[in-house]
Amino acid sequence: MNAVPAGSEQEERAELEELARLLPAGPVEQVLPPGRRSHHKDVLMQLIDRDHETDSGVSPVRPRRRPARPALVAGSVAVAVALAAGLTVGIGAGRGDGGTAGRPGASSTTGGTAGGTAGGSRGAVVTLDRIAAVALRTDVEPVDDGQFVYVRSKGAGNEGVFDGPVELGKMHERQVWFSQRQGPVTDVGLIREYGQDWPIEVGVPNGTDPEDAAVPAGFDRPTYAWLASLPTDPDALLKLLYADTRVEQGEDEDQEVFGRIGDLVGEQIMPSATAAAFYQATARIPGVTEVADAVDAVGRHGIAIAREDTRHGTRTEWIFDPGTLDYLGVRTVFSRDTERAEAGTVYDTSAVLERAVVDKSGQEPGARRRAGRG
Repeated sequence: MNAVPAGSEQEERAELEELARLLPAGPVEQVLPPGRRSHHKDVLMQLIDRDHETDSGVSPVRPRRRPARPALVAGSVAVAVALAAGLTVGIGAGRGDGGTAGRPGASSTTGGTAGGTAGGSRGAVVTLDRIAAVALRTDVEPVDDGQFVYVRSKGAGNEGVFDGPVELGKMHERQVWFSQRQGPVTDVGLIREYGQDWPIEVGVPNGTDPEDAAVPAGFDRPTYAWLASLPTDPDALLKLLYADTRVEQGEDEDQEVFGRIGDLVGEQIMPSATAAAFYQATARIPGVTEVADAVDAVGRHGIAIAREDTRHGTRTEWIFDPGTLDYLGVRTVFSRDTERAEAGTVYDTSAVLERAVVDKSGQEPGARRRAGRG
């Protein structure tokens, strides 16, 4: 049994209740890379475990958690409170400003640059140039303001206990609809997963006008039109990404930027020139490598563009078809032996099965609306 002094427990509960009161009425979400996603999940589970232990007086069988995509909020306490309160999905109004601001031209841990003077391995650069060339040749139908980007995928995530051995959960399907409205919105989209529909909504604090809490299109709520407005020069695009990215003390800024690009290319539809620019920008991030053979969530083998998070001992891999260079999916594996898993253990995995444009949230696409490449 992990005993917690009564005074400490009361103080902690009071603090959590105060934080919950200050949070928006709806749950909160931001797009975060896989390394931060797993970190926030672990913090959530630590709080749930500690709460169960102090309530029962014995070490319980810990609850199993749901792998969540995309990852939830900037701020581990906020994600723990928001998820523990309802395990629903929402989107936040902006990144927290408590971390170290991303600086173009400098990395917080690797000394990399956003200007192209340092970058990935030679093999990764060559492969990313090939992927960018394919993206540039791909015809992409523009998405209108009132439509929704639809992505269907299959995947699984770690469901092991906090700070314990990794246990990959059951493979399951996920569908997501993202609103393409440019103006500020509170209704961002919908996720269909685990047999339920989870609205992606902006939390509106009590007494706040919803229009004041609405979120415009941007990095944390990308739309086709907004993505089309980004610079297609890879150096300029990368500089913009570093300027917008916030990192916590000791975290790897380059890994954060790599993860943000991965989130964008994984579950969006964007103009061909924009997609090509993202891949060319990725080639300029220090530490990016190529993996000759990686397997996505449905067993498809491909070549991967990867980067290692040395702090957590994990490697994130974007997997592409070796022939067509179509985007297949993403997975996170342990890059070295740790207390939680041996090197090569899969932490989470996802495979994109379909992308399309639909006219309504919750509507599944017909053949005429299906989009091809990622």
